[in-house]
Amino acid sequence: MDKNIENKKFAIIKLAGTQLKVFEGKQYEVNKLDGKKGDTLEIKDVLLVSDGENTKLGTPLVEGSKVVLEITSQKKDDKIDVFKYKSKSRYRRSAGHRSLISRVSVKEIV
Repeated sequence: MDKNIENKKFAIIKLAGTQLKVFEGKQYEVNKLDGKKGDTLEIKDVLLVSDGENTKLGTPLVEGSKVVLEITSQKKDDKIDVFKYKSKSRYRRSAGHRSLISRVSVKEIV
């Protein structure tokens, strides 16, 4: 891990059904969120906050803390191909899907 990242402020949040470790100024791809490009979100489901020296651990959430996110794009992820095959029985099935994702940028951790 980069030594510069270790000293930065970070938080662990619950977002779109997953837990995510976020740093200020970084971008992340998550499951689709409601909103349009340019919308800001305030996430109050903060599980842990650290500024490099002090760490606050929530039980289960850290009181009075929030993470401000901005949606930078809404798009579809790369296609995933699924192929089922059974030998000697002429059984073949092909399917695929593209998940909807949102790219978010972390503006600040309070």
